[in-house]
Parts: sequence; structure tokens; C-alpha cells
Amino acid sequence: MNQTKALPEGTAPAPGIAGAISTINDVARLAGVSIKTVSRVMNDEPNVREETRAKVKQAADVLHYRPNLLARSLAGARSFLLGLLYHNPVPTYIMQMHHGVVKRCRESNYHLLAEPQDLTSGEVEKSIANLLSTIRLDGVILTPPLCDMAVVLQTVEAANVPYVRIAPFLYPGRTATVRMDEARAAYEMTQYLLNMGHRDIGFVMGHPEHGGTHLRYKGFMSAMRDAGVEPRPEWIKQGYFSFESGVDVGNAFFADGQARPTAIFSSNDDMAFGMMSVAQRLGIRIPDDLSIVGFDDTPGCELIWPHLTTIRQPVTDMAFAAADILLERNNADEDAPPFSSIVRELPFTLIERDSVRKL
Repeated sequence: MNQTKALPEGTAPAPGIAGAISTINDVARLAGVSIKTVSRVMNDEPNVREETRAKVKQAADVLHYRPNLLARSLAGARSFLLGLLYHNPVPTYIMQMHHGVVKRCRESNYHLLAEPQDLTSGEVEKSIANLLSTIRLDGVILTPPLCDMAVVLQTVEAANVPYVRIAPFLYPGRTATVRMDEARAAYEMTQYLLNMGHRDIGFVMGHPEHGGTHLRYKGFMSAMRDAGVEPRPEWIKQGYFSFESGVDVGNAFFADGQARPTAIFSSNDDMAFGMMSVAQRLGIRIPDDLSIVGFDDTPGCELIWPHLTTIRQPVTDMAFAAADILLERNNADEDAPPFSSIVRELPFTLIERDSVRKL
């Protein structure tokens, strides 16, 4: 049963002209509290009694009051904006990141500024410095490979903007981090292929500038060697996390006269899709002639046939967690742990579908 106390009987819902935009003063008057209390409730600040918080929110709902972000920004130390900086060849990855951050931002009346960075221009430092000097952000989220670039970290730190790194490989303990155990995930996927009877297993590496590439390769090699299997060097191929690089790798794996593995572990799904397209063109049946697995669990895994066995990386949840860390920092008390010590590790899941055959 709802225990929230109703507003005083006969209280006018809005003063002044009908249709006028309600103000924070109207909410304070209707709820019978101070303007400062309304502001604290609207900003999700701590140390407000739940009864008072409920009364203020009820008054805001009655008045259809929504905080003016520009006015809030000018009046206080916050901009109510978070920044998401990225350079990634996989569009679905960025879409999932965007969705996760926006979902958390909306819970606290924040907004998101998403900014792609061109690492080929040689001006990423200038680009980020200009951004942070012209737009006041309450926090920044860095995705791979930006999260491992010293020049990027130094630029954000020089602007004195708090930041969270998603899936970093280098500089542990430098700032708050959100991650999953990519090496362990790759180990378990390799172990899955071994348990299905495969010993001749190929591996496709991702972009060398991404930390996840090295962690996934490490997990693959560890599982193979723990099983007493030494991978053949010619079956370790370099990809770049793109569909096109998967096509190139597929052409190399399936060239005439080449010995072919019975299974291939691709460091991400897009490269697996590229290899599968080559296999289909050449009449190589999956999984009857060749088993293929991926990593990420992008939407395409269930759009192609056979459906792709892969590792589900909780990208949306990781982005949500990164935004949550930044927003919690705004309301943290003096007893909160150091920001740089915060590490949130989210679980992965091996998703078994139709692209692997048991030998």
C-alpha cells in the first residue's frame, strides 16, 4: 500500500496564467518545503528524508515540472552532461554503449554527448582538448582503444574532468574502471571447442591497438597449452575487428592447397561473419566442414545461418555501470573510496548456438 502523504487538500496545482511553465518556486510552495530541498531532490542528492523526497516528486508530477538544465548548469557547478568518447570499427558496439549510458543518464536527468575520435588524423589530443575546453562535462567515458592511450588520459586529466575507462588493458589503478574478464572468457570458449573434440583450432586476432585483442589471445593460448595442444603458427591470423578483415582472413584460411583447421575462434563476431561469407561462397559447410565461434554476441549472431556460438559481452551493462560510477561520484560523501580504486567487473556468458559440430 502506498504510504505517501497526499498534498494538502485544496492546494492549487499551479499559480498564475493557465498553461504557464511551472518553476521550482511553484514546486516548493506546493510541497511546503524550501527551494533548496526541491533542488536537492531533483538532483538526486542524499540526506533527504524519503517522506520529503516523495512529497516533492509528487508536487513536481502534479505541476508537470521539469528542471531547466541550462539554468541548473549556470546556477551550480554541474553541466548535467556526460561525454562518451570512442573510436571503434564495430557500429553495434557503439550503439550498445550509447544505449547503456543514455539509460543511466535519464535516471538522473542527465544528457549524453557522444563524440567519435579519428585516430588516423594524428590530432586526437587536440580534438579532445578542444572539446573539454569548450563544453563543460561532468564526466567522460573512454572506450577501447582510447582508454589505453596515454595521450588521451593525460589530456582528460589536464582538463580536470573525472573519467571512467571501459575494458582497459594498460595503466591499472589510474582511474575508475568497468570491465569483464576477457582472458577468462576466451579461455572458456577455447575449452568448449576442445571439449567438442577439436584439436586443430585456428584463432583470429583483433585490432592490435585494442587491449581486448591481447587478453583474448592470452586466454586462447592458455587453454590450448593447458590441454597439451600447441597451436600451429600458420593458423593464427591477424584481423582488425571488421567484417572486411574477416573476409581477408577467410580467404587466407581457405586458400587452395592450405591445410585447414576443424574450428576457428574469431576474436569478434564481425570477423566471424566475414569468414562465414567466404566459406559459403566456396561451398564450405558450417558446422559440417568447419566450426566457427565468435566473441561479443552482436545482433547479427541470430540473423545469419547457422546462428553463431559466441561469448556474450555485457556491453550495454558496462556502459550503464560507467555512467553510474560518474553520477554516484557527484553525490559521494567524504567516506567514499578513492575514485581510482573503483573497479566493476561484470559477468560474461558463453552462448551455444549452431555453428559448432562435435567431432
